[in-house]
Amino acid sequence: MANYHAVNEEHFRKWSPSMPKDHHTIESWKLRLKEQELLFENDRSVHFIGSDETESHVIGSCSISSIVRGVFQACYMGYSVAERFEGQGKMKLIVSEVIDYAFIELKLHRIMANYMPSNERSGKLLESLGFEKEGLAKDYLYINGKWEDHVMTALLNRNHRF
Repeated sequence: MANYHAVNEEHFRKWSPSMPKDHHTIESWKLRLKEQELLFENDRSVHFIGSDETESHVIGSCSISSIVRGVFQACYMGYSVAERFEGQGKMKLIVSEVIDYAFIELKLHRIMANYMPSNERSGKLLESLGFEKEGLAKDYLYINGKWEDHVMTALLNRNHRF
């Protein structure tokens, strides 16, 4: 993961919040993976990594986080794809697997995914997976020194019952 982020640092910069210089070091990732394991054990988030057939390159990552139970049964989904794998349909496969996991294994009702209006590729990916636009969040996230609007989308699990 440290290498994935180092190689794609410039590619991710347009869509990702600024991080401290040591955020993607091997040491930092070791700590973060332990934190992610605890969040998984406590039903708060799940992180997925898609790799190539030889498992030597990370294609992309996808996570479901901020899982809320009770009457909401929902989560947020975020994802990233390595620049060299863009436009090949691989991210759609990864995200599809995550959706299945969220709906079938976790029995969630709603997955929310938001994207910057300028990220047309992300919008098309979500639309192709059945996500529906629900609105526009003004000044939603602080990305690279400025507040950015985000299109809010959601996918509902129509088969989910309590």
